[in-house]
Amino acid sequence: MLCAIHCALLPMLIAVLPSLGIAVWLGDGFERGFVVFASLLGLFTLIQGYRRHRAVRALGLLVPGLAALWFGTGYEPLHHQLLPHAVIMTFGGTLVGLAHLANLRLNHGHVHDAHCAH
Repeated sequence: MLCAIHCALLPMLIAVLPSLGIAVWLGDGFERGFVVFASLLGLFTLIQGYRRHRAVRALGLLVPGLAALWFGTGYEPLHHQLLPHAVIMTFGGTLVGLAHLANLRLNHGHVHDAHCAH
């Protein structure tokens, strides 16, 4: 049960982090490092999930979410405007979080199907 709560809440926490202005507290390097980490974790996790369930729905949320995060950290004029930057980062983080939730649901459905077949 604790694992289920963790898996449900962690993507939402990750989605909310950009809107908290983490870069203001810890610097731009932390924000860029976090986007790299989110990209690697998201791609690895969702590609593994895709190999199990063969549905592209989660990847369809992840790719635009990561694009928004990379745009928000890499496009300098946007990066230095507080509100637009917060909006694009929150949007991207939310899509990444939703992609993880979709992947979890797809994996859960896949596991259920495997148990029913035996």
